[in-house]
Amino acid sequence: MMAAVDPRSRTTVLEQLTQELLGSYTRDSRARRLSHRYLPSREAIVEILESVLDLMYPGYFGRRDLNNENLGAHVAQQVEVLAPKIEREIEHCLCYGRERQDGKPEFGECAPRAQEVTAIFLRRLPGIRALLVRDVQAAFDGDPAATNLDEVILAYPGVLAVSVYRIAHALYDLGVPMMARIMTEWAHSKTGCDIHPGANIGPAFFIDHATGVVIGETTEIGEGVKLYQGVTLGALSLPRDASGQIIRGRKRHPTVETGSTLYANATVLGGHTIVGADSVIGGSVFLTRSVPPRSRVSLKEPELRVATRDGTAESDATYFDI
Repeated sequence: MMAAVDPRSRTTVLEQLTQELLGSYTRDSRARRLSHRYLPSREAIVEILESVLDLMYPGYFGRRDLNNENLGAHVAQQVEVLAPKIEREIEHCLCYGRERQDGKPEFGECAPRAQEVTAIFLRRLPGIRALLVRDVQAAFDGDPAATNLDEVILAYPGVLAVSVYRIAHALYDLGVPMMARIMTEWAHSKTGCDIHPGANIGPAFFIDHATGVVIGETTEIGEGVKLYQGVTLGALSLPRDASGQIIRGRKRHPTVETGSTLYANATVLGGHTIVGADSVIGGSVFLTRSVPPRSRVSLKEPELRVATRDGTAESDATYFDI
């Protein structure tokens, strides 16, 4: 039978823990947020994102009883409910940025700009949906395993990641980067695909399988590009100033031109690296220099050693059938 814990001893331990934590907060002001009014809500932003996805793909993620007769009323209601939620979170994001830079913004100071940005964002939704329809079609056309567009929309993680990216990119472009990052990191957690909302990605974009794909902030991707799992479009190095701080705002990630395909686990690094149009980058290639249009880049095929399971015979071969 376990001995009873002395309540006085437990109280002492808790008091000591409290004092240690408070001391930690005092000694290091990083990773704490005190005496500030504005901070975006991850929960509210994810709720907004899910509502926008419902508008992009009506009948898939929200109401399932939609038809031609009730669709108009449903969309009108969704937009009416959604607009003030977006405006509120954008206002929080804008004031959060002001608070970090200038101290304490006046109450209501960010509201006019939040209203303006919300209106612009909502007006962009039809154009975003047009891009997403092309992305969905590209996924169907690019994967012989896909049976129909419904399967692509409901089940393909790459399509979800790209859908969230398109929505987040519009907000990033409008000067609300925190809201955009929360959205794409939510998609990252759901799909295993990490697309920075600052990347510029053309239409008809397809990520097959999606897991492990990383697309950096200053990446530029043309129309009709296809990536497979594990592809990294990353930075070759992180330039630093004289004090050792990372220099931000430069192009650090590659450009992939129209019609190119990058196979599984290919890594392309560097802001000056360009994959020319209609090129094919093979699996596991590590590329840090530009290649011209219509290039085919691959690793030299390794020699395979084939032996019987008891080791009595062996031969060299470039491939074998299982």
